[in-house]
Amino acid sequence: MIINVRRALAALTAFAAVAVVGMPDAVAAGPVPINDLGSGTYLGFQGGLYPAGSNAMPGAHRTVGVNRALRVRPVDTAGNPSANGRYVLLSIGMSNTTQEFCSGGTGGQCAPFSFIGQAAADPQVNHDELAIVDGAAGGQTADTWDSPTDANYDRVRDTRLAPLGLTERQVQIAWVKVANAQPSVSLPAANADAYQLVTQQGNIMRALKKRYPNLQQVFVSSRIYGGYATTTLNPEPYAYETGFGVKWLIQAQLTQMSGGGTDPRAGNLDYNGTVAWAA
Repeated sequence: MIINVRRALAALTAFAAVAVVGMPDAVAAGPVPINDLGSGTYLGFQGGLYPAGSNAMPGAHRTVGVNRALRVRPVDTAGNPSANGRYVLLSIGMSNTTQEFCSGGTGGQCAPFSFIGQAAADPQVNHDELAIVDGAAGGQTADTWDSPTDANYDRVRDTRLAPLGLTERQVQIAWVKVANAQPSVSLPAANADAYQLVTQQGNIMRALKKRYPNLQQVFVSSRIYGGYATTTLNPEPYAYETGFGVKWLIQAQLTQMSGGGTDPRAGNLDYNGTVAWAA
């Protein structure tokens, strides 16, 4: 069962990746992707997905993540272990998120090229126990997910989970991809949108654990390239800088759990009760 979860999440990572071969000049001329930036810097901020410019997850954090994955198991609607139960992988976010996760295929089905569409066609995915549910929706920016009382959570419960016979207590893995509409302050300003996103994502992490008490893992992604945007909804460099917002959120959990204290922007990210483990 756990192997199937890992396979699904590996596919999600691959699906969200952007190919650089044949990349248009407008994209290639932009900032270096954070994972390629490594120990280099963007406006003085070091790259890499993890501290010290590294893309390798620190060993201690990885070990905890594996242990959390081993806790994922079928449960009944009350959250009790059950051989006939289900476990849910849920997406959280905006239009960009739902387009990649489901892309609104015809007849209520997700498009074949989407994450859910590909998973549905994969015989190695555990279709009996794993339920992959798209909770994301157009226009649902970071500030609409950052409190457990936000209407989005009731919407997901009532219109996405309940029709499938699922409950919030069966949600055990989440994919989060959020951004802000109309950002106006970029890095390196102290009030940059990327910093605001760290705070919002920290709040989202805590909201998720409140709504989904059996949540074990949260996988966080940044927004895709926004250089072709013709509006101010979320253009560059703000789209690129969401990557730093994600990086700093994960770094905050790493620091706190290694005894370095709570990040003032991200808040309490203790995965032993307050939030789920994140990557």
